[in-house]
Amino acid sequence: MIRYSTASVVALVASLGAAQAETNIDWWHAMGGELGAKLEEIAQGFNDSQDEYRVTPSYKGTYPETMTAAIAAFRANQQPAIVQVFEVGTGTMMAADGAIVPVHQLMADHGQDFDAAAFLPSVVGYYTDGDGNMLSMPFNSSTPILYYNKTVFEAAGLDPETPPTTWAELEQFSNQIKESGAASCGFTTQWISWIQTENLSAWHNQPIGTLENGFGGLDARLSMNGPVQVKHWENLKRWSDEGIFKYGGPVGADNAAPMFYSQECAMMMGSSASRAGVIANSSAYELGYGMLPYYDDVEGAPQNSIIGGASLWVLSGKSDEEYAAAAAFFDYLTQPEVQADWASFTGYLPITQAAYDAMESFHAENPGADTGIRQITLNEPTENSKGLRFGSYVQIRGVIDEEFEQLLSGSKDAQGALDAVVARGDDLLEQFQAQNQ
Repeated sequence: MIRYSTASVVALVASLGAAQAETNIDWWHAMGGELGAKLEEIAQGFNDSQDEYRVTPSYKGTYPETMTAAIAAFRANQQPAIVQVFEVGTGTMMAADGAIVPVHQLMADHGQDFDAAAFLPSVVGYYTDGDGNMLSMPFNSSTPILYYNKTVFEAAGLDPETPPTTWAELEQFSNQIKESGAASCGFTTQWISWIQTENLSAWHNQPIGTLENGFGGLDARLSMNGPVQVKHWENLKRWSDEGIFKYGGPVGADNAAPMFYSQECAMMMGSSASRAGVIANSSAYELGYGMLPYYDDVEGAPQNSIIGGASLWVLSGKSDEEYAAAAAFFDYLTQPEVQADWASFTGYLPITQAAYDAMESFHAENPGADTGIRQITLNEPTENSKGLRFGSYVQIRGVIDEEFEQLLSGSKDAQGALDAVVARGDDLLEQFQAQNQ
């Protein structure tokens, strides 16, 4: 009869427990509130679906704060396996040589069935290299749309089922709304940079930079001071002076949504991913959706809008087991039912064609919920409308906000403000290029 000492039994039990332990990976993200709760639900769904791996999500603040925290953690060798980085951080992440594990490589190394062609072209193109290899995993992709108050429209004598399609119509509707007293402001907007500059340019097939908006290399420079952009900023200044447009503030200070929720402004241009929040705050009136307005005297408009949101990057320096966990999690995330549930709840775009197809009944039961996906796929993306890829673009967006506020204060005209955006932005791009060559 074999006898075991107490110590050997403890050691045996410990070894069996270790053999059966799950591999845990950290996922740092920037989603709070309802979106954060839904994100944690997705992570829990993956954890419950198998017993080999566990994903632990951690909220790290805003997009810039999360990216900064991940960079600091990497330098201290305390990085998470996965970090959520907003789309304008793509250029910076790509240039971080040795800091990332490309998603296409991760999935191939761990035997996951992965086909970039399954993703929507307007989404996947943002996160691939020049050879079409996917570098990060699209997760929460959005695009800006028009939200409007049907109740105010009707009170102002407008057709509540007909949102404005052109900027001329939006100006006309705004004046009618203000003059009728149905609301004190025609429209507001989130993100002057993303919506009224970057998407405005893509929607009119205008470049915002050289070398395919930065996709062609680190020596790309800005060009968002062209005639269409100048005309639009001039109009925004005039509409602000006339009181039909109210500025929602710089990035991080979203005053646009409260003005729309309170019915101070009848229309708001905001992220399609704001849909859940907008619905939750619009119970006092009937909500409508429309595509972004366009200038009908610009040839080729409307073209297609571009994405916002974020993707998931895998950081280097982790174990093979942790990378296997990340690959399995990404495979789970791309399942049509997971993506369809996420997109239905949030207003983010389904990232694959299969997920979009799975949402057919949802879109039929929720008119307007497909506005963003119809808009971003309106036409095949061009070099001017597939997105942007510049280093230091977080800082450049700050410059855009500062110069727009100079415009509104009367310190600069539209041409001067946009010329300053280009000059100051190019200085940042030159510094970034020098640091990453």
